[in-house]
Amino acid sequence: MAAQTCVRLFLRESQHGLRLGSRMLPYLASPSFTRSHRLGPEDDEMYQKTSVTVMQKESNGNPIIYSYSSQGFNIDGNRVIGPCVVLPPAILQWNVNSYKDITLESLALFYLLEPRIEMLVLGTGAHTERLDPSILSFLRRKGIAVEVQDTPNACATFNFLSSERRVTAAGLIPPPPSAE
Repeated sequence: MAAQTCVRLFLRESQHGLRLGSRMLPYLASPSFTRSHRLGPEDDEMYQKTSVTVMQKESNGNPIIYSYSSQGFNIDGNRVIGPCVVLPPAILQWNVNSYKDITLESLALFYLLEPRIEMLVLGTGAHTERLDPSILSFLRRKGIAVEVQDTPNACATFNFLSSERRVTAAGLIPPPPSAE
């Protein structure tokens, strides 16, 4: 279901026209990613207690990161817990715990989007950390400029680049509690 939601999200028209590359669509449309029935109240006892805040379908501008903490981020009024990816049309959870988990696999989304993002801002927590040079050179070969900073500066850089209407994405790891 999550894969279908992502496919629908990226197939819709967005401000920047981001979409998944055509070579990925057959894999995401495969039967293994489809659900045979919809969940109803009888399937989940917590069904009635779930609440979701949805971003506007037609955004007036790019997302803005209002604040960060050791828990997560406030992006356009949406509270995001833990590491996240911020793209012009979406905010997604990011499955990394520290800068050591940033690999080509964890960055795949950024180079699979078409048209390509211009700039990727990575926030590595409380301090600017060195990433594997082969990862950075791979992204540059894909046409994506990469800026690696501590998370507070990465949030500010992302906001600045977004305000200039640049096609920018961010991968952010919250700083630990002692760094706030």
